[in-house]
Amino acid sequence: MSPLSVVVAGGGSAGHIEPALAFADAVRRAVPDARITALGTARGLDSTLIPARGYPLELIPPVPLPRKPSADLLRLPGRVRAAIARVRAVLTETSADVVVGFGGYVALPAYLGARGRVPIVVHEANARAGLANRVGARFADAVAVAVAGSGLRNEQVVGMPLRQSITGLDRAGLRAEARAHFGLPADGRTLLVFGGSQGARTLNSSIAAALPAFIDAGISVLHAYGKAGTPAKETPGYVGLPYIDRMDLAYAASDAVLGRCGMTTVAEVTAVGLPAVYVPLPIGNGEQALNAAPVVAAGGGVLVADPELTGERVLAELLPLLTDDDRLQLMGKAARASGHADADDKLAALVLGVVGTRSGTR
Repeated sequence: MSPLSVVVAGGGSAGHIEPALAFADAVRRAVPDARITALGTARGLDSTLIPARGYPLELIPPVPLPRKPSADLLRLPGRVRAAIARVRAVLTETSADVVVGFGGYVALPAYLGARGRVPIVVHEANARAGLANRVGARFADAVAVAVAGSGLRNEQVVGMPLRQSITGLDRAGLRAEARAHFGLPADGRTLLVFGGSQGARTLNSSIAAALPAFIDAGISVLHAYGKAGTPAKETPGYVGLPYIDRMDLAYAASDAVLGRCGMTTVAEVTAVGLPAVYVPLPIGNGEQALNAAPVVAAGGGVLVADPELTGERVLAELLPLLTDDDRLQLMGKAARASGHADADDKLAALVLGVVGTRSGTR
């Protein structure tokens, strides 16, 4: 029998690529000789992130979906046909047994190209499904979601697949190394603040206003202010960085989080057991608030609307928490219990089950 061949479609943004790669790693652990091929485009982070993790990348023509009537809309059918043709060629070349899609503009042609040829499994990361996954779920063999209520038929909640460097993180064991890595004080509490890669203006301004009170209370702040953001005023106990590339060490160094609530952020923060104040991005369809809702309901976090976040509100929510060891511990346990640290393995098992059912041989 030929080795299992899995094609994953999760290109475009890190929010689509990272869960796809975490899932691929889980398949490799379960079936070491599995052949895994990633679909992507020359745009975005595909060509950077995917080969770096050791997976072959097959490029397909990008199919961005115009949000408004335009000349691009008229060209869309031709682009879709070209992308589908390329997907089908990859499926043939790799003798694919299954296509697993994670949404985004790579997933839609993958679903359409695989339809009627190989089994399809859809994974939706957000509380509200995107267009590609809404289409793919209509004829998928299985639909996995990170949180319940996506609107997709026959959804199965598995959580968000994450890297094992996060799900297996020993925060206590790495604490000293992590503090030293960032130049933080070895003792005392630390608050981790981060938004998107470009920065979050509301988070940046509110932590700048609250910083003197945190420092006076002996609480350090590790702040990822974004490539386009502004750090707070330099002061002992404050470490500002445009970007943190070792989030595992950032989590190990910290005792609580102030941040946005994209699904990857919520999944990682809960997996490592950190209490958090979540501030949903004030645009879009409200999905960020929904992403954090299960954690907040379980007692592992607090939700604060973006317009309500000020320096005073940051202090009101986090200063009492960071000076109360019992409450920190309780909220951390609640956060971890509300998460799905084994989502990668659950999704791999679901996909392997679909392949076995359809083939009757695996």
